[in-house]
Amino acid sequence: MHLSVRSLVPALIAIAAVAATGCAPQETSSSSGPSSSDPSSGAAPAPTCDPGEQATETTGKLTIGTDKPAYAPWFQDDDPASAKGFESAVAYAVAKALGYEKDQVVWQTVPFNNAFAPGEKHFDFDLNQISISDERKQAVDFSSGYYDVRQAVVALKNSPYARARTAADLKEAKLGAQVGTTSLDTINEIVKPSHQPAVFQKNDFAKSALRNGQVDAIIVDLPTAFYITSAEVPDAKVVGQFADSAGAQEQFGLVLDKGSSLTPCVTQAVDTLRADGTLAALEKRWLSEAVDAPVLK
Repeated sequence: MHLSVRSLVPALIAIAAVAATGCAPQETSSSSGPSSSDPSSGAAPAPTCDPGEQATETTGKLTIGTDKPAYAPWFQDDDPASAKGFESAVAYAVAKALGYEKDQVVWQTVPFNNAFAPGEKHFDFDLNQISISDERKQAVDFSSGYYDVRQAVVALKNSPYARARTAADLKEAKLGAQVGTTSLDTINEIVKPSHQPAVFQKNDFAKSALRNGQVDAIIVDLPTAFYITSAEVPDAKVVGQFADSAGAQEQFGLVLDKGSSLTPCVTQAVDTLRADGTLAALEKRWLSEAVDAPVLK
């Protein structure tokens, strides 16, 4: 409130007025237009987080996006609807918190880069190991983080780069990563290799290039690195992981349409699942093989 000099009153009365204002509901001034809660105003009603009553892509359903293939250990057997694998389990836990049972969840295939590209989305939220960043927030909304992640290096066991202990040790390596990922950012911003990195549309192509010797090492998130070396490329090893860049913890977040009314509800659900231990329990169940790896200095 702004008062003119002529409208000033003794200090004691002013303080009392401020205190009363802080405790009582505010009246909307006539110059601000009709209240959004007024049905006659024509304004959209305030979003609700009541179970099952959110404004979703399809009424009574929750549409969740992810890429295909849906990789382990995030999904099991390339089947997001199985509720098996860390991200599949997280998706159904969030759905339940929002009031949707498993048979009310609809899965949609969304290529990785399309999930956070500008433009209208046709999913309620997407999860696909997508890291939260200020740049991506310009085009989409994110929930709070559901997984704290670090990037890791995978090389064949007989490669000289399998003995790397620092980022500088990888300077002359031919490195590869999936396009549009923080794995590729790690190569360019932390390793800064002498050779242009190889960029792949999908991690499957990166793994094939590693097997065939087309690259010396690939960069992926740590759980994926352990899965690759244990189940897909047993001749490879996890060389090490990178510390959080610039002291910031990288996190995966659920992606929503920019300005989605669901964003506060989904964030509330993720925060609750973190606080009550659900996320930790799911991480222990599905990502337990991702044990610690040496930190590359």
